[in-house]
Amino acid sequence: MNTHELIVHFTTVFVLCYFVLLNGGYLLLNFLSMISLRRRSQEIILDDLPQVYSALEPPISVLVPAYNEEATIAASVRSMLQLSYSEMEIIVINDGSADGTLEVLQQEFGLQAFPEAYRIQIETKPVRGFYRSTRYPNLRVIDKTNGGKADSLNAGINASRYPLFCGVDADSILQRDSLQRLVKPFLTDSTVVATGGTVRVANGCEVRGGYLTRVGLPRNAWALFQVVEYLRAFLFGRLGWSVINGMLIISGAFGLFRKDAVLAAGGYKPKTIGEDMELVVRMHRLLREKKQPYRIDFIPDPVCWTEAPEDRATLRNQRIRWQRGLSESLSANWGLMFSRRGGVPGWLAFPFMLLFEWMGPLVELGGYIFMVFAWYFGWVSWEAFAVFLFVAIGLGILLSASGLLLEEISFHIYPKPRQLLVLALIVIAENFGYRQLNTWWRLVGLYRWATQGEASWGAMTRKGSWQRKV
Repeated sequence: MNTHELIVHFTTVFVLCYFVLLNGGYLLLNFLSMISLRRRSQEIILDDLPQVYSALEPPISVLVPAYNEEATIAASVRSMLQLSYSEMEIIVINDGSADGTLEVLQQEFGLQAFPEAYRIQIETKPVRGFYRSTRYPNLRVIDKTNGGKADSLNAGINASRYPLFCGVDADSILQRDSLQRLVKPFLTDSTVVATGGTVRVANGCEVRGGYLTRVGLPRNAWALFQVVEYLRAFLFGRLGWSVINGMLIISGAFGLFRKDAVLAAGGYKPKTIGEDMELVVRMHRLLREKKQPYRIDFIPDPVCWTEAPEDRATLRNQRIRWQRGLSESLSANWGLMFSRRGGVPGWLAFPFMLLFEWMGPLVELGGYIFMVFAWYFGWVSWEAFAVFLFVAIGLGILLSASGLLLEEISFHIYPKPRQLLVLALIVIAENFGYRQLNTWWRLVGLYRWATQGEASWGAMTRKGSWQRKV
């Protein structure tokens, strides 16, 4: 075997092993998720019975950072006002919006300016004013200079009155019992510092007066692909890691945190794009350094519905930002990896994330290009190329199908046969172009992080077409 053949042989084996380990790892997470869902099946039956408050539930501050959200903010706030929970407050943080977000809030909820004692526990951009609703006593609005989502959440933490806070995206709709379910781990385990819940795509659904009245699928192809992506990411991605206390991310769209634990960690980092993941990874690192027992849980059934991008440009920007946020979160917390007290997060979750999510775009795209060229020029046999297609695409379809199966067995959110048929077709179709395109966008995000290119959340196009007037 000459040098050229040796290089081709080594590269082929490396690419095949990488895809086998990648998909094998996710299949293992899928297996853990199935065990967890089976254990929860009895609880789900009990949860469906009428619920009463025990008066022992800790009060919760719901924080809603909003930047240019005039299209969706009113429905989102109404959705939060109808939440079923014993004691809570809602704080909307208008982050210097350039559109009519503040005006919509004033008009819809009868806001009036009032002076408020504001304790600065975390430094933020200047606060310009406080407003209180004349119609809803538990609704307040903070108007501040633009500083980004993390800065807004820090301002909300400063203004919050309760020991738990729930960060919710301003374009999101929560199910009525979401908080009630999300808080349960805090009631049964005193070491719990954070819980995350499932986020689903709202496009195609119908919302009236803050209530989700009809679950549907979007007609837009980009949004349909994201429905399957969200199922895969939340049902066996996060749930699987949660079983072994190795979950490194709680979605910024819907997460419940113990305020004292977040303040001890220093709050959200304003200069980080992926502030949700960075905070969770940092909490893992700091709590393990202190040898403090803790748990970070994921609850699969509390549902938060959010609007997904419906055009290529917005989706591309979102994925580039996500990859950059992932890079910042991992690079800021290298100390967790293989640390003496790292446990599952440091010895398993962090290396997995580094190898398959952070480096993934480089290896995956390189693998596709190499294998196609190697097959075209006859460097590898068609049998080797067929094996590559099986592990890269065939196992990808299997993973997505298992996510859909878990969803159907556990929650049955999409009850119509036509909806399931459409999702099954998307499970197959997304592996022929969509996932590869995502990999390319993630590679761009990795490049921008490495070169320290422009970093901002930028504008997110909101249509709010799923909302209906009452």
